[in-house]
Amino acid sequence: MKQADPSTEVRNVARAAAHWLALMESGTATDRDRAHLQQWRDSAGAHESAWQKVQLLRQRFHKLPSALAMATLDRPDPGRRALLKQALCVGAVVPTAWLLTRQLPLDAWRADLHTATGEHTDVPLADGSTLQLNTASAVNVDMQARLLTLVRGEMALKARGVAPFTIDARYGRITLSHSDVCVRLNAGDCQVSVVSGTVQVQPVQGAALLLREGQQVSLGVTGAGAIGPFDPLQPGWRERVLMAQNQPLGDFLRELSRYRAGWLRWEPGLETLRVTGSFQLDNTDRILSLLAATLPVQVQTRTRYWVTLVPRNNQA
Repeated sequence: MKQADPSTEVRNVARAAAHWLALMESGTATDRDRAHLQQWRDSAGAHESAWQKVQLLRQRFHKLPSALAMATLDRPDPGRRALLKQALCVGAVVPTAWLLTRQLPLDAWRADLHTATGEHTDVPLADGSTLQLNTASAVNVDMQARLLTLVRGEMALKARGVAPFTIDARYGRITLSHSDVCVRLNAGDCQVSVVSGTVQVQPVQGAALLLREGQQVSLGVTGAGAIGPFDPLQPGWRERVLMAQNQPLGDFLRELSRYRAGWLRWEPGLETLRVTGSFQLDNTDRILSLLAATLPVQVQTRTRYWVTLVPRNNQA
C-alpha cells in the first residue's frame, strides 16, 4: 500500500486551516461551524499549529477586506458587491499562499513573521501573550510547542498563558512564563534583557542562568558574558521611540541607522558629541533635522538613501 506524501498532507492541512479562517471571517459562521472548527483543531496537533499560523499571517492582510467592505456596505450596487466578494476571496487566498509557501522545502528558510527596515509590528497570540517585532526582524512561530525562533533582528515577548514559552535565539535558549523579555540578535552575539519577571537562559556553551527584572546578558558562541543591568531606555522601540541620555552621537546614529534604508554616514569627528532626548521613529528624517537644530552638525542629502552628517559649515 502506497504511503501518503507528507508534503501533500501538510498542504492539505494548510488549505483546510485557510478555508476555516475564511468561513469564520465571512460573517455566516454558525455555532455548529465553530464547534466543528474546534473539533478539527483538537483532532491533531498539526491542525492546531496550522490554525495558529494562519491567524498570525492573517494579521498582515486584515486591512484590505475591511477597507473595501466599508466602501461597499452602504452602496448596494452589483459592481461594488462583486468587488467586495473578490476582496474577501483575496483575503482568504493570501494567507493560504503564505502558509503553503512556508511548508515547501524551498521556502523553509522564510520566517512566519517579519518586518522590513523601519517597520514595527505587534502580534497578539492566542493565549493572551504579546509578540513585538522591531525593525528588520524575523521570527518563526510554533504555538503547539510554544517555541519562537528569532531568525534575525529584535523581538519582545510579554508571555502569558499556563505553559512556558521558549525562545531560540541562535546562541542560546530563553524560557519564560508570565515575564517580559527583549531579545536582540547582533552580528556575533545575542542580547537578552528582562523587563519584568524572571527568565531562564541556557547558552549554547556553559551552565544555565537565571535573569531577574532589570538584568541583561550577552550570549555568544563561547557562552554567556557577565550579568549586568540594562539601560531602561533600551526598550523604547516598543513604543516606537528612540531614547538617549547623554549618549555619544556615534552610538546614537548607529542605532538610528537600523531604522533607515540606505546609507547613513557621519564624519569621525562627530562621534563624541552628546545626544539627549526622545525621538519618534515614524520619521527618521525629522530625527536628523532635530539633531542638526540642536548640535553643531548639518545634514547633507544626496538622495533619500544616501545621507551624511558633517560638522556645521564644513563642506563634504
